[in-house]
Amino acid sequence: MTDYAKPPKSLLRKVGRAIADFDLIRDGDRILLGVSGGKDSLSLLQILLHLQTYAPVRFELGVLTVDPEVDGFDPSTLKRYYNDLGVTWHYAEQPIMAQAQANMDGDSFCSYCSRMKRGIMYTTCREHGYNVLALAQHLDDLAESFLMSAFHGGQLRTMKAHYLNNAGDIRIIRPLVYVRETQTRAFAAEAELPVIPDSCPACFSMPTQREHMKALLAGEERQHQQLFASLLNAMRPLMTEGGIPPAEPQTVDPPDLCADGC
Repeated sequence: MTDYAKPPKSLLRKVGRAIADFDLIRDGDRILLGVSGGKDSLSLLQILLHLQTYAPVRFELGVLTVDPEVDGFDPSTLKRYYNDLGVTWHYAEQPIMAQAQANMDGDSFCSYCSRMKRGIMYTTCREHGYNVLALAQHLDDLAESFLMSAFHGGQLRTMKAHYLNNAGDIRIIRPLVYVRETQTRAFAAEAELPVIPDSCPACFSMPTQREHMKALLAGEERQHQQLFASLLNAMRPLMTEGGIPPAEPQTVDPPDLCADGC
């Protein structure tokens, strides 16, 4: 069995803060993590495996990879990796691109694919008794969504850190909401995680609004180093169910999650 790659303290601290601030993981949770094969979801897998070993809060962990059956993208190599880690895994295959071409009506492929994958994730949670779905979007993703919503939708919205699905039976959590993309990229490279390049070739084949926002933010950050700290402060009231801001961010590692393990 392969040991997980221990994440650096800087990464664990930010995830520990998010878990404490937003009450993400509770004792007895059965968590299903969506793993695309990208650097972010594979990094989050290592973090949750680490917390599972050291945190006094007991939780179970399983992973799900959805194969959208897109030419040039094959996540099936992850099956052996999951076996080596000894983690419970699920694998779903669905021709999402072909279905999108037949059924999309004025929507983007990314939006259609996201809805289809979410449906598969919910179904897997229900069939196997998971009460929590963990997703790997990070602070950069939230900032890009915030600007896209303001620029193109006329609304102040972003991804939530913790919320309940419409059916009320599954909690969705995003433990990386305080983490920068540079951190997951560096960790994935250093730990030599089995990242599948361009985890969605269909999305990378054409410019998207999100890529434009990413470039815009990168340019602004070169001029204003505290840009993402400011954006996080602006987004915090939008990151919880009902728009209610969580407690103020902690300035030290939450002892219930990081003691001994961080």
